Amino acid sequence: MPCTAVIIGNFDGVHRGHEALVSEARMRAGDAGRVIALTFDPLPGHLFHPNEQPRRLCTPVRRTRLLKQCGVHDVVEKQIDRDWLNQSPREFIQNHILPLGPDMVVEGSDFRFGRDRAGDLEVLAQFGRDQPPEHRFDVHVLPPQLAPLCNLETVPARSSTVRWLLDRGRVRDASRVLGRPYLIEGSVVTGDQRGRTIGCPTANLDHGDLLLPADGVYAGCARTPHGQFFAAISIGTKPTFNQTPRVLEAHLIDWDGPSDDYGWHLEVELHRWVRDQVAFDSVDALKSQIDLDIAAARDLAVSGS
Repeated sequence: MPCTAVIIGNFDGVHRGHEALVSEARMRAGDAGRVIALTFDPLPGHLFHPNEQPRRLCTPVRRTRLLKQCGVHDVVEKQIDRDWLNQSPREFIQNHILPLGPDMVVEGSDFRFGRDRAGDLEVLAQFGRDQPPEHRFDVHVLPPQLAPLCNLETVPARSSTVRWLLDRGRVRDASRVLGRPYLIEGSVVTGDQRGRTIGCPTANLDHGDLLLPADGVYAGCARTPHGQFFAAISIGTKPTFNQTPRVLEAHLIDWDGPSDDYGWHLEVELHRWVRDQVAFDSVDALKSQIDLDIAAARDLAVSGS
């Protein structure tokens, strides 16, 4: 009979640690086996701290797509609430793991589950051993995964590491932990339309609950329904003008589409930090700096450095 391996987690961002987990599960399941990822929405952390803004690294739809690209056959997403989190470890296993028919569960060494995170790998393994033969499963543990940063320092490949790096504008290092550039996606919405008046039209992105990195200007690229473009991306509160909520505005270099068209889907990849967000003394000074930002974004994108 084909073997079924189950992996469990938030898988937010589907970073290198998650990819290693999928690879281990696939190897242990064998060529004829299947890998099932059990994941959750919303992120459990938001249920514990409901007044805090969720800070996702990817949308649930993209998470599923990335997991399948890594080699997962099926993604089972559970809609969760506080009652769900209040399950005992035994209830969690009975209600959500056993129905998947696992021959094995493959997890990282820090895996915890159930009420108050009382369940650990030994609890899970013992439960698997105690099942009748037709429902018995093994537990395999993947050691912690490390990712090398640009300065050759190594850090744990975790979603919390990616958030820490993005909060400091270190998008190149974040990409090393993710295994790809950090991507923010959403619909283009109406902004204050000031960019077009100073010769630099921008697409304002409704990023939903995706994490915005530190305020500043970045070089990257933008994928649109009309193709891919280099981009100069500004994140912040527009301090030269009246302070606003934090926004992401992307100037698509060499874009010749309409500047007043909204509602289309935009994906923005952040490749390099360019500069801090600052308040300028005049609009002319801002315009001059924007020209430099666009040139820097183009050069960085072309060089790939």
